[in-house]
Amino acid sequence: MDWVDILWPLMGGVSLTLGLIHVLIWFRLRNQPAFLMFALAAGAIAVLSVFELSLMRAQTPQQYAAILRQAQLPVLLVLVSLIGFVLLHFRAGRPWLGFTAFALRVGSLLPGLVSGGSLRFLNIEELRQVELWGGAVVAVPVGNASPWLLLAQASELVLVLFLADAIASVWRRTRDHSERRRAMLVCGSMIVFVLIAGALASLVAFGRVHAPLMVNIPFLGVLIVMSLELGGRVARSFWLERRLEESQSTLRGSEERFRSTAEAVGLGLWIWDAQSSQTWLTEVGSAMIGMPVGERLSRESLLSRIHPGDRAALLQARDDALLHTGRFECEYRLPQPGGGVRWIAASGRVEYDPLGAPKCLRGVIIDISERRQAEELFRVVFENSPIAKLMVDGDGCIVLANIQAARVFGHDRADLLDQHIDRLVPELRAERSHRGVWVMDTPGIPPARELPGYRKDGSNVPIEVTVSPIVVDGKQFVLASIHDISKRVSIQNEVAVQREELTHLSRIALLGEMSGSLAHELNQPLTAVLSNAQAALRFLDNDRPDLHEVHACLTQIVESDKRAGEIIRRLRAMLRKEQVSYEELQVNDVVHDVLRLINSDLLNRNVSVRLNLASPLPSVSGDRVQLQQVLLNLVINACDAMDQIETDRALAILTRSTEDPGVEILVSDVGRGIPPDDLEGVFAPFTTSKPQGLGLGLAVCRTIIHAHHGTLVAVNNPGVGATLKILLPACSAGSDEAFRNAPGSREFQKSS
Repeated sequence: MDWVDILWPLMGGVSLTLGLIHVLIWFRLRNQPAFLMFALAAGAIAVLSVFELSLMRAQTPQQYAAILRQAQLPVLLVLVSLIGFVLLHFRAGRPWLGFTAFALRVGSLLPGLVSGGSLRFLNIEELRQVELWGGAVVAVPVGNASPWLLLAQASELVLVLFLADAIASVWRRTRDHSERRRAMLVCGSMIVFVLIAGALASLVAFGRVHAPLMVNIPFLGVLIVMSLELGGRVARSFWLERRLEESQSTLRGSEERFRSTAEAVGLGLWIWDAQSSQTWLTEVGSAMIGMPVGERLSRESLLSRIHPGDRAALLQARDDALLHTGRFECEYRLPQPGGGVRWIAASGRVEYDPLGAPKCLRGVIIDISERRQAEELFRVVFENSPIAKLMVDGDGCIVLANIQAARVFGHDRADLLDQHIDRLVPELRAERSHRGVWVMDTPGIPPARELPGYRKDGSNVPIEVTVSPIVVDGKQFVLASIHDISKRVSIQNEVAVQREELTHLSRIALLGEMSGSLAHELNQPLTAVLSNAQAALRFLDNDRPDLHEVHACLTQIVESDKRAGEIIRRLRAMLRKEQVSYEELQVNDVVHDVLRLINSDLLNRNVSVRLNLASPLPSVSGDRVQLQQVLLNLVINACDAMDQIETDRALAILTRSTEDPGVEILVSDVGRGIPPDDLEGVFAPFTTSKPQGLGLGLAVCRTIIHAHHGTLVAVNNPGVGATLKILLPACSAGSDEAFRNAPGSREFQKSS
């Protein structure tokens, strides 16, 4: 007995032991068929070890050929086991390649079995006794190679392709380096085994090498690698099972805490089983649904408790979750015994089994009746509001519109939805993009703004808009309240026209009071014209006319004519009824125009005028004729206030700049003054102290000044008389500080 007789039975025993161990593991882990494939391969190798030893101890060629034919069946079993192991353990490799390798192997065996030959040899002529290392002598066949050996070689090449494809499939499928390494180690060792065993068998068959046919030695390494892979998997499985038990224990504790928390905040937990279609709920959930605690609801029982109008939506949400999204969201109604409904919101997720099939739906339910009632109340208030309401999202698109909004803009309410707000109120959209109207930086309700709106037919509608930012489900919206102010604008226009009419009537009445002064003012230049014309005629009647004197007379006639024309021009301007036209004015020029117009009246009343006009002054924006009317009215009122004074009738007019910036005009008299209680009342319409007055002069004056964004107030002087103060805003920012306290201002106030 030599080492061959010891080694081959030992290798067979090792293979058989490994096979038995993995069979036992497979009996425990029936869901792991890779263990069974390994056991079959190990058993087949153990059988092959017996055949290989018999071949090396064969005495005749016939005995060798018979043993070789019988050994092809365990070889075929090894091939099937290898293919099955790779397919089942790694879930990789193309099955058709494995089947092709198996079919070619079977095809190469059939001719030898039928003809009485073997796979490798057509016939074996003799057996040679070859001495191996250590003095062991074994039988080696010498004969003619079988022509069917090419099919066996093709089968081995296809098997190698199958194993290489399995490695590539694992590398493509996962980035897990551990799994890639295992596939490379196991399948790579199989490739090496197949190539070594096939090459050795072919070389022996063709007589290139005189050596025994051996499978056990190269394949024993493959068995060890496969055993380590499966053993590592078992170890990982037990480790994962332990971790799973720990995780489940932790999960049960977490679920219990979550259930307690959910019940504390009014959440009900539910589970719907995909196999039985039954639903289980916690105590809070059962109370919401109206079912006994712990009872499982069937599909029909659950649907019978839900409002008929919501059943289809519930089933559709469930099907979408199971087939597509994996998430369940639904709101439905539960009819109550006493009438009315209870709104329930349900949400959950799908749980899957290891094969990826839906196992159950697990989630929570909550009573949202109060929220839905609030939403319904909001909808009713929104829809029936007498004010047009638009709800706009962050992109400026209308998401809600009430009936009044449709009336204001002339659209159907459905047409308003999804429209951009700039189609209805372009300026509001422009302000949003420029100043961020949708996100208000200041607290409180933003002020209303008058903006133009546009109806469906393109016509303009004046509106007043108030925007309020609101947040719904974490999204920013703007609620726009819109008032149709067409009637108000129309009334304002009518009032403006009436105010202009009243101003014009007041102006005419004022000029009526000045008629005597105007007649005297016009009489002077007309008399001068007549006198100069007569003098010129007399100079011309002389035998030697004094042309120099005639020229002087004609020059004076021209000057008198211009003066009369200027008086008439100013009179026509005061009487003219025109549209108010604002322009940039100098207040001092307006003062001089008024004084030229009323100069004769001042002389007739024995009123002296003291001017203190600051220069330069900032310009003001206004209508020249209206400001002349105001100043003229104030001067005449000052003169009327001094009618009872026999001497020293002094009228003071002062202009100066203010810090705002602006221009202040003060008209002061030394008359009887204004009773303190009437300092504000004198501006009321139809309030007058003159027997022939209408009581509209100061009222119209204040209206005009307010239209110029200014103020008009009355104050009594420290001594005697009163002062009327006009304050007008400047056109440009600021004025020179040196002219705010013009020279003589304090002196004027003292004298007043």
